[in-house]
Amino acid sequence: MKKIVAFIAILGSTLAFSQTVEFEVDKTVITNHEVTINGEKIDYTAETGMQPVWDKQGNPIAGLQFTYYKVGDSKDRPLVISFNGGPGSASVWMHLAYTGPRTLNISDEGFPVQPYGYKENPFSILDVADIVYVNPVNTGHSRPVLDEKGNFDKETFFGVNADVKYLAEWINTFVSRKDKWLAPKYLIGESYGTTRVSGLANELQNSHWMYINGVILVSPTELGIERDGPVEVANRLPYFAAAAWYHNKLAPELQSKPVLELLDEVEYFTIQELIPALTKGGFLDAEVRMEMAEKMSRYSGVDEKVFLQNNLEVPFNTFWKTLKIDDGYTVGRLDSRYLGLDEKEAGTRPDYNSELTSWLHSFTPAINHYLKHELNYKTDLQYNMFGNVYPWERTPNNTGKQLRQAMAQNPSMQVMIQAGLFDGATTYFNAKYTMWHIDESGKMQDRLHFKTYESGHMMYLRREDLKTANDDLREFILKSLPKENASIKY
Repeated sequence: MKKIVAFIAILGSTLAFSQTVEFEVDKTVITNHEVTINGEKIDYTAETGMQPVWDKQGNPIAGLQFTYYKVGDSKDRPLVISFNGGPGSASVWMHLAYTGPRTLNISDEGFPVQPYGYKENPFSILDVADIVYVNPVNTGHSRPVLDEKGNFDKETFFGVNADVKYLAEWINTFVSRKDKWLAPKYLIGESYGTTRVSGLANELQNSHWMYINGVILVSPTELGIERDGPVEVANRLPYFAAAAWYHNKLAPELQSKPVLELLDEVEYFTIQELIPALTKGGFLDAEVRMEMAEKMSRYSGVDEKVFLQNNLEVPFNTFWKTLKIDDGYTVGRLDSRYLGLDEKEAGTRPDYNSELTSWLHSFTPAINHYLKHELNYKTDLQYNMFGNVYPWERTPNNTGKQLRQAMAQNPSMQVMIQAGLFDGATTYFNAKYTMWHIDESGKMQDRLHFKTYESGHMMYLRREDLKTANDDLREFILKSLPKENASIKY
């Protein structure tokens, strides 16, 4: 393979100097491994390194670091293409804690332990599909190629639609190089990665004629589907109820219910009573306003006075700050099972994201050690858990409708959503609302599937959900595989 060397200037925000690091945008390392999944020993290869992004003239403009796991040499074995989110987040989270052959050394509930590191993942989906984890530009070890002045065109990479366009080109190259055109293909994205893969499903089909068998949305964003005003405010309540239930902050008659039974009740109230009430704004009858505040308080564990003071619109930050204030803690944003410790009990928001600091505690040493020592990938580039991808052009974002279009054009495409009940950033009820509005015609309901887990944004960090969520993925892949010689048509 042609050797292409790039130079990149790295200027850390806390450093007073820059350094030039040489890297090859088209070089990989292959290693051999084994893993036992569901009691079966599987031999596999891991390929990690850089593959270029090309411009229209065929010149490399970036090197994307990827890790590709495959079993055997079958050209038609299913391929899962995996992205995380941010934007600006490396594809490390699902790689080293969810679907890959190795998983973090953490507690069964997902908290850091020492010694740091990783272990076999007995629930990985590598038994049914090959997997590639892709790091977009400025995440992980992926970097742009700089010009002689140390610059690059950010608009080529940093934006909803630019991101989809160049990654689709990269995937085309990858599939061609690995001879996987005959393979059933799946896209999986987490958080902002769901925006990414929803757009990619449409771009791959319409610009590269690469048809996708399935799309998995893990903790999805809004995908450009509007929900402002009363709907956005009301949609917070089911998550409030889930987190309050977890922390034992509800009345005994609610606390004693299984969480999904409780949430069925809260969702009914949200849709049937709360949204209609909130649409009246300042003209809502005073008695009804008080009734809404009382019920929202009952379901959330937050004092009704706080709802009244906020015109029934309690911000997420207030909830995270106050739910366990009497116990001296804040609760996490991305996973409200995690607790934080603020300097002052007063204030409108937690001092820090307790869940994120916990995750970085576990993931950062593990991925750096894993790449160097198990995958034999050595570089002086810093592994960016979160990279600078700003300014990010967020509009227009029509990825939800792009996903619907891809589904409409491809009768065999299936979509699954996975959501954690205690995720306060991309809440499970907003994820359900997203699913409801991907196809408002209702004609594709049987191709949209929804799963929830008693954990947060990264539901797989809880060991029980690591198994269940991977089992759900495995079943989704196997059921959506094309039947031999069956026509794909309406």
